[in-house]
Amino acid sequence: MYQKQIEQLIVLQEVDDEILELTQEIEQAPQELADLENQLGEFEERRGQIDEKMSILNEQKKKLSVEIEEDAGKIKKSKNKLMLVGNTKEYHAMMREMDSLEKLNRMRDDEQEAVREELIRQDEATQSLNEEMGGVQEQFDALKTTLDERLEKANKKLDALNRKRKKACKAVPPPILGRYEFIRERMEHPVIVPVSEGVCSGCNIMIPPQSYNDLQKGQQILSCPNCQRLIYWQAFVQGEAAEEE
Repeated sequence: MYQKQIEQLIVLQEVDDEILELTQEIEQAPQELADLENQLGEFEERRGQIDEKMSILNEQKKKLSVEIEEDAGKIKKSKNKLMLVGNTKEYHAMMREMDSLEKLNRMRDDEQEAVREELIRQDEATQSLNEEMGGVQEQFDALKTTLDERLEKANKKLDALNRKRKKACKAVPPPILGRYEFIRERMEHPVIVPVSEGVCSGCNIMIPPQSYNDLQKGQQILSCPNCQRLIYWQAFVQGEAAEEE
């Protein structure tokens, strides 16, 4: 009877671990999809920022081109008028004006080159972002396609495990089952652990000699005095396994 209870508790623990894993999978699968969707949203936001910056840069480039062209026209006109200047004062005034316009245009050329370089960098950033976004989009599409199928399969397996759990619970006396449930809710897994050479495999601490002697008798299910987990003598299960082989 004792042996059967131990075996069913071990089965129950294995089932509960599978149920926990499946439950987490069922809960996490939609979250994975939501996380990928959030990533795509962040990509779109970043691409929007890049597009806005490129729009500003293109407007700046266009404005500089117009200003350079206008001032180049002024310089050309000034050079034509220079031949008609009647005195030295007017000549020097026009030369200063042309020097100022040419200096301003050189500055604009430098600024325009800087804008062109920044446009190239932003274009490269867009390409890199699109590649990264494409990879996430593929993951999103693949996960979305298989999500319903995965969840359906997981839920079916969960139903089967719950039936198996009920069957295992029936073979365990209510007081023992109550202790099992109590421990499982309050401690890290596992709940029931073997003891070998007097050491509890749950907390790796040696149990008192008297408790170890009682455990080897196999008359009742005991708890580890240190971690409170349910314990059994490993030789019982190993002996059963050896007989089956």
